[in-house]
Amino acid sequence: MDPGSLALIFRGAFSVNPQQRSAAEKSLSQMFKFMQFQCTPQHLVIVLKIIVGSDYDMTTRQLASIYFKNFVAKNWPSGTPGVLQKIPENDKGFVRDNILGFILQVPPLLRTQLVESLETIINADYPENWPRLLCGIKECLQLQSHQACGAFHVLRILSRKYEVKCDEERVPLVLIIDETFPLLLSKLYTLVQVVKPSIEVADLIRFICKIFWSSTYLEFPNHLHDPNIFNAWVFLLLNVLERPVPLDGEPTDPEQRKSWGWWKVKKWTIRILNRLYTRFGDTKLQKPKNKVLVQMFRHNYAEKIFKYYLRLLNAVRVGEYLPDRVTNLSLQYLTSSIESNKMYGLLQPQLDIILFEIIYPLICFNDNDAQLWDEDPHEYVRKCHDFKEDFFSPRGAAIGFLIELLRLRGKGNLEKLIQFITEIFRRYDEASIETKPYCQKDGALFVIGLLCGKLKQTEPYKSELEPMLVQHVFPEFASHLGHLRGKAAWVAGQYADIKFSDQNNFRKAFHCVVFGLNDPELPVRVDSVFALQFFIEACKELNEILPILPQLLDEIFKLMNDVENEDLVLCLETIFVKFGEEMAPYAVGLCQNLSSVCWRCLEKSKADGPGSLGALGCLRAISVILESINMLPHLFVQIEPILLPMLQKMLTNDCQDVFEEVLEIVSLLTAFSPIISLELWSLWPMMVEALRDWAMDFFGDALVPLNNYISRSSEHFLTCRGPDYQLSLWSILSSIAGALYYDASLTLTTLQKHNVATEVFNLWFQMLQVKSSGVHSNFRRKREKKVCCLGLTSILALSEAWLSEEAFGVVLKAIIELLVTYKDQVAESKKEPHDDDDDDDMDEAQTDEDENSKFDHEIERDGQDDGESIRFQNLAAKSEAFRADDEDDDYSDDEELQSPIDAVDPFIFLVETVQGMTASNPSRFQHLVQTLDFSTQSHATGILQHAEQRRLEIEKEKLEKATTMTG
Repeated sequence: MDPGSLALIFRGAFSVNPQQRSAAEKSLSQMFKFMQFQCTPQHLVIVLKIIVGSDYDMTTRQLASIYFKNFVAKNWPSGTPGVLQKIPENDKGFVRDNILGFILQVPPLLRTQLVESLETIINADYPENWPRLLCGIKECLQLQSHQACGAFHVLRILSRKYEVKCDEERVPLVLIIDETFPLLLSKLYTLVQVVKPSIEVADLIRFICKIFWSSTYLEFPNHLHDPNIFNAWVFLLLNVLERPVPLDGEPTDPEQRKSWGWWKVKKWTIRILNRLYTRFGDTKLQKPKNKVLVQMFRHNYAEKIFKYYLRLLNAVRVGEYLPDRVTNLSLQYLTSSIESNKMYGLLQPQLDIILFEIIYPLICFNDNDAQLWDEDPHEYVRKCHDFKEDFFSPRGAAIGFLIELLRLRGKGNLEKLIQFITEIFRRYDEASIETKPYCQKDGALFVIGLLCGKLKQTEPYKSELEPMLVQHVFPEFASHLGHLRGKAAWVAGQYADIKFSDQNNFRKAFHCVVFGLNDPELPVRVDSVFALQFFIEACKELNEILPILPQLLDEIFKLMNDVENEDLVLCLETIFVKFGEEMAPYAVGLCQNLSSVCWRCLEKSKADGPGSLGALGCLRAISVILESINMLPHLFVQIEPILLPMLQKMLTNDCQDVFEEVLEIVSLLTAFSPIISLELWSLWPMMVEALRDWAMDFFGDALVPLNNYISRSSEHFLTCRGPDYQLSLWSILSSIAGALYYDASLTLTTLQKHNVATEVFNLWFQMLQVKSSGVHSNFRRKREKKVCCLGLTSILALSEAWLSEEAFGVVLKAIIELLVTYKDQVAESKKEPHDDDDDDDMDEAQTDEDENSKFDHEIERDGQDDGESIRFQNLAAKSEAFRADDEDDDYSDDEELQSPIDAVDPFIFLVETVQGMTASNPSRFQHLVQTLDFSTQSHATGILQHAEQRRLEIEKEKLEKATTMTG
């Protein structure tokens, strides 16, 4: 399609005419789908030329840029071998050669789309297929500021590619730093000299800071270990930090103000300096190669940064504007300084001001809290209970500072703080209703609750806790302000476990908390539930709670339908643990409600992120309920149909975060239900498919329910062929056997790391047992026996550190028994032609149960890092070819070469393995053979002879094949 026609389609998609707009959108959609199969040559080039073409209107160019971005994201492959190249290489070359220049010349509206496209291409092609990119960036960095901005943006993308990569993958970053950091340093020096800098200068400085951050995130590069270069960078960063934010152009709107360019510069500068302090400010954490930089940073810069942060935080004290994130980061630096004697010496003279005029006001309930409370109470609850808020909010940083101060420097500071809180209480009690410092009282209550662990253990505060609660906390249950009622409930919960001299005070607090469950304000109800769990844990007279238990559960479930909060679920767990079987009448209803809430949480998690933690709590609560009623199997019959739809949905790749908890519930259902119903059996194929596909790390958790199925419903397991449960179980073990063949030590290490080695081999050897008739119960096909032999034979070659004497004997005996039956089976299959209707390649079918047997082996090896888990999964993927034929419904063997093992003879492989052992450690092997019984030794001799016969047959087959080919 020519540029003009394509531009008309783009323009039509923005037409005010509905029919024209619909036709254009349909054309774009069809074109996008068609091009995914094979992109027409020059198509991407034409789109790119429309984006940069000044002859087209901005609307057309904008839609073309969006189309370009989406097309590149979808169709620019990652260079994976065997993947069809949808975009012609000439077109890709044109894009790579020109996109950087186009980014510099297009307006910001279009630049954003092109930059996103470029990020996709960088991640796929750099450096292998785009080696000249770095040279192009270097050239563009030296252009004028308004042109160089795009180049800085691209360099930021390039550096971010390696931000969290491991050492081996970060090699290209070394060249990037060496080539560009001298230019960045020079540019930064020029920018900080500008007297009246524009917002464009702020953008450039911000990009430089981001590039520095990404390039030094995991490891400080060798380039910066040069003291002169290090000094130059830190000097300029301090210069940026200390320069006041320009007043000209600063937005007045709070949301726009915090994202203004100059405040972003301040934020990124602080992040870098904080990271430098973390890396070089603590002598205990220093690496030998960092010794020079540590000394330099501590002596020359740590104090300067500290003093500037104090000046910056003064804005909080005097009521001036300071972005939340800047406040948070500045307080993080102060918190890190508490442990250092030298830095604490700087902090101490200012401590009262910091503690009572900065930290404490940040903790108190404020106008923003009040507005959110009134306008969006659900969001208020979310923010208060979201632990991620603590990492970014000023209040979270203030709380962290207070906790760290009292942990490391509590002597003197705890007494000073309590005196301050006591004074707040006194002023509050003496003031009239109109003048009471309500917000300060809220902060004081929060501090008292925060310090509960320390105050419960420290005299004289420990003996004064009950009077304090009665005098200063209990009255706020009746406050006309919701935030004080909620805070009173929360504080009371923190001290529910103290020893009350008057039990009436405990009862009063408990009933006030229960009353709070009906409070008109949502946050108060949530705080009351949070406190309730602590009172139930502390309560010794459960008969006082039993009469109101239905009311408590009803109120909790009303809340769960209104708000998703993990504390609600924790409260339910506490109730069930405390009351056990007495909760049986409510078990079915609770599971119904929890499953509904759980699914809502997961749906919310898919839509906008948070929610999986709530689902996790619900699943844990269901497990607690099932455990508490395990002696009442009739209830499981009622609960099973309630949970089954949820479990079927959650045994998928979409629910990896809660997969372990789902398996726990399946374990409980299969363990305590009166029978394992056909509906419950429907979960088996889903679990097996998950283990084969992505959930091998959960193998140990899955073994429990799988074992329950087999042991409690053996007849169905052995006789059912639709689906074939035995075959599906073998498919899992087949992957492990194949992985053992490729790398036995890595596979065993991985199984050991996940604590499933014993379970896997117990199950495997249980399935290997032989009937009295000499027929195997499970591995009846030739291929199954062969894969087992190869996997187990690979174990024999391991050292005694891996395989004990007892385990060696069991493994070798199992291999020999398998090979004996395999040999007979192969011979039998050669006598008669294959018949699809018969099971000639199988052992005689068996359905009766075998006695359980265990393989008590010893594998003594520590687990290694997660990289081995990935390597093991790769090995398991390779072994998929081992069971290529095992997916058929019949039990025939495919005689064609389907996988790498088809070329491996198991008899010869065993003999070669034994010969290798004999050569490396003859005395050990001789001793191990002597431990075998006479029958096994006799069979082993026969296997040895057959292996030699097979060797001759294979040589003969090769010779005949070669003769045929040459003839």
